[in-house]
Amino acid sequence: KTKKLPKEAGDKKKKRSKKSIETYKIYIFKVLKQVHPDIGISSKAMGIMNSFINDIFKKLAQESSRLARYNKKPTITSREIQTAVRLVLPGELAKDAVSEGTKAVTKFTSS
Repeated sequence: KTKKLPKEAGDKKKKRSKKSIETYKIYIFKVLKQVHPDIGISSKAMGIMNSFINDIFKKLAQESSRLARYNKKPTITSREIQTAVRLVLPGELAKDAVSEGTKAVTKFTSS
């Protein structure tokens, strides 16, 4: 029989922290209740909506980053985000997003 040696301090396995995936489920639900208070949403549909928002967010981030690099700017400003929104989102959705974004930036800067 072989004796088990006591574990040394260096043998401990480090716990890896899981990369947190951003979830917008709470906000999707709040918006749904503002628009249609009497309608619910299944968990599968909520997952699809969450994936959709994460995908759009990623596309907007990539496009605004590309615009900043193209204009030799080190910082992504609201101007790059606004242009990225106009390029990524279609028609009326882009117009609505730009107006809501402008409203949010104005509210943020005034406080």
